[in-house]
Amino acid sequence: MSATPASSPRQSYAEAYARFDLRTALSVLSENLEKGVNACIECCDRYAGSERVALIWESQNGHSETYTFDQLKELSARFANLLLASGVEPGDRVAGFLPRTPELLITILGTWRAGAVYQPLFTAFGSKAIEYRVSASQAKVIVTDAANRAKLDGIESLPSIVTVAGNGGGGLPAGDLNFWTEVQRRAPVFDPVIRSANDPFLMMFTSGTTGLAKPLFVPLKAIAAFVGYMRHAVDLRPEDSFWNIADPGWAYGLYYAVIGPLAMGHATLFYDGSFSADSLVRVIQKHNVTNLAGSPTAFRSLIAAGPESVQGIKGRLRVVSSAGEPLNPEVIRWFAKHLAVPIHDHYGQTELGMVLCNHHGLDHPVHMGAAGFATPGYRVVVVDDDRVELSAGKPGALAVDRTKSPLFWFTGYEGMETPSLGATYYLSGDTAELNQDGSISFVGRADDVITSSGYRIGPFDVESALMEHPAVVEVAVIGKPDPERTEIVKAFVVLKANVLPTAELSEELRLHVRNRLSAHAYPREIEFIEALPKTPSGKVQRFILRNQEIAK
Repeated sequence: MSATPASSPRQSYAEAYARFDLRTALSVLSENLEKGVNACIECCDRYAGSERVALIWESQNGHSETYTFDQLKELSARFANLLLASGVEPGDRVAGFLPRTPELLITILGTWRAGAVYQPLFTAFGSKAIEYRVSASQAKVIVTDAANRAKLDGIESLPSIVTVAGNGGGGLPAGDLNFWTEVQRRAPVFDPVIRSANDPFLMMFTSGTTGLAKPLFVPLKAIAAFVGYMRHAVDLRPEDSFWNIADPGWAYGLYYAVIGPLAMGHATLFYDGSFSADSLVRVIQKHNVTNLAGSPTAFRSLIAAGPESVQGIKGRLRVVSSAGEPLNPEVIRWFAKHLAVPIHDHYGQTELGMVLCNHHGLDHPVHMGAAGFATPGYRVVVVDDDRVELSAGKPGALAVDRTKSPLFWFTGYEGMETPSLGATYYLSGDTAELNQDGSISFVGRADDVITSSGYRIGPFDVESALMEHPAVVEVAVIGKPDPERTEIVKAFVVLKANVLPTAELSEELRLHVRNRLSAHAYPREIEFIEALPKTPSGKVQRFILRNQEIAK
């Protein structure tokens, strides 16, 4: 089976950007914003009555189920009635501590129907991470399943708990409500609670390199921005079969595997299982996936598995989108060669959504190593330490011009100062460089940039060069303190299976980077390790490696 053919020529990026109109962008919302809005209407009710499929659920053992918008309308109404009986009022928080199952989507939609605010809890979180988030959010209800319920034991001051029982259907802790028992006995009708477009419908937590995760609210009007990304960057078309492999416990999965496609009336796909090359191939083949989104960590694992592992899906995909961290050029070349599909890099944050992209749906130059162009509705710039915008070729702070970004919705972290949010610019904390054609290249996190002998070295460039070597699976590069050069480049390298970590290989890698990149940016030290430290969502935590070096 070949990829779905393009249904129409791509729109010019320059034209789409120049003609952006906020009123038109907000018109994707079915409700009159002056009267208010409800996320369950936007992502469910407006498409009910058509028998259109909203969710395709695939279990790890190969069992599949589909749910229509009509079914989810009824189930979310029943769940909203359960929340009402539990004392949840509009604006209250409801936490979802669930894997990618139908119950997760019912919980999310039912929370919104009740006018409440959904708070995701990633299932890989430990009890301390859960306790902090639940306490900070003051959640009234936690919805979990039998497999994750034990992580809540020992947490003080827990709210009401609704648990999806295991296959046996019983054995829940005392005081827990049985999800399906309670849902089925509630009324199947619940009028959505209308809220202001500026009212929150999500409460997120975003981690920095230091300190506790910072809470923030996402307003209902952000749905329009999420849809814009799906249309322009992901290029989601009615004929596509779409799969975003990111977990909805995190922003990219929640914004763009749940809200974005459903708000367009498009089915989303949940795969409730561990990711591997085999599972990816099986799901793509079974559900004829043509539009795929995910993270570089997942995509690099395909490279590690080898081209033979993906031959069964070569030519099936139309486009692939990557987000979460910069996309190595080697991954781009590998996808073009072995999957016959373009994979484009997209940049964003929990606080922003996706704002800088190589857009699949818009016609503009695409350069390897460039994060792309500002999404229509945003003005993304590079500024110096004095907040003066820089011209092409000068690295500086990546920023969003709030005064000329009508889709910008972030208002600050809840209950704490937000120094990154100025009157004119929001500072992302990342370093970037404007290119001559107006695209922007990502250099690195501001605290990840390496200064060696007066040179500023972006770790991403060094990592990309190392990734091109056939022995390398993953790599992280940091600046190691050095009394002579301020810092030297040090690389932590994960090798492919059966490749021995030798001094000869280390020297070969150093010369590889020196020849591919530059004489000043090659890693003077290389350490072979079994795995890189990462966040639960898969982002490499360079600061952990850097702190380890400082402590030596």
